[in-house]
Amino acid sequence: MRRLPLALLVMVALASLLLAVGMGSVTISPQALWAVLTGQGDPLHRTLIFELRLPRALAAFGTGGLLAVAGALMQVLLRNPLADPYVLGVSGGAAVAALAAMLAGLGGVAVSGSAFVGALASTLLVFGLAHGTGSWTPTRLLLTGVVVAAGWGAMITFMLSVGPTEKLPGMLYWLMGDLAYSRGPWPALGLLVIIWLALVPLARSLNVLARGPLQAAALGVAVQPLEGAVYVMASLLTAVAVTTAGSIGFVGLVVPHMLRLVLGNDQRVILPASILAGGTLLTLADTLARILIAPEQLPVGVITALLGVPTFLYLLYRSR
Repeated sequence: MRRLPLALLVMVALASLLLAVGMGSVTISPQALWAVLTGQGDPLHRTLIFELRLPRALAAFGTGGLLAVAGALMQVLLRNPLADPYVLGVSGGAAVAALAAMLAGLGGVAVSGSAFVGALASTLLVFGLAHGTGSWTPTRLLLTGVVVAAGWGAMITFMLSVGPTEKLPGMLYWLMGDLAYSRGPWPALGLLVIIWLALVPLARSLNVLARGPLQAAALGVAVQPLEGAVYVMASLLTAVAVTTAGSIGFVGLVVPHMLRLVLGNDQRVILPASILAGGTLLTLADTLARILIAPEQLPVGVITALLGVPTFLYLLYRSR
């Protein structure tokens, strides 16, 4: 039973990638696309697909998968359907650290490493403040995350105000979530594979942890090491997503929650389904961002926010 929904999601994901490489300011027909994929076709179409559209589509798929898995892990850890890297300020912390590295003239691995440190620090800050001297509640955690995210937003505004003028347009688009500036899909896709291999043996323990730390400990789960691993993995996933495509919101909120409504709460299904569904969602959103006002392009973060904000408000209303 677990294989059927995953097989369907694989087919939908492949269809979204084909749609992404075929649509744009220059539309490539299915016949021309097939000719290119079989090694023939117009050289211009081949260049357009393999050098421009396919790398961007794969970067969108990888980034969406990273954000969705990070959201799913946070929701298991906190037992809160509203947990999400963007809402809880984790994406903001990663963005601030990455932006600081860029302004310092660093690049490549240094930017990714800075984003990971920022994401991990923001995660620990939010969870530590929300926990206080007692146990956290969903409302307290959500409010803490919103306040910390607002603080990161203020820091980003300050950094943009004092940054070099010539860098501002690119930095602003990157902060809104824009795959036009992605450095390539392979770091995101490679991390997805590594994280998935790491999560396969942990899926059963995550199912138990979702019921609460006390019950998990009573059933023999090493709760603190598992929670620490989830902290690190969620932060790393968010950091790589931010360095690939900027700050993109609500993918980690919408995708895992919708999948649980359809597929249940078995992490052996939810985690791989989150990779496929999150990647598909962001690939389609980026395609829409490219063609909506073509030849101009929208930041993909605008599309995900238009989808995510109503969903977040609805979930918040339901969780009263």
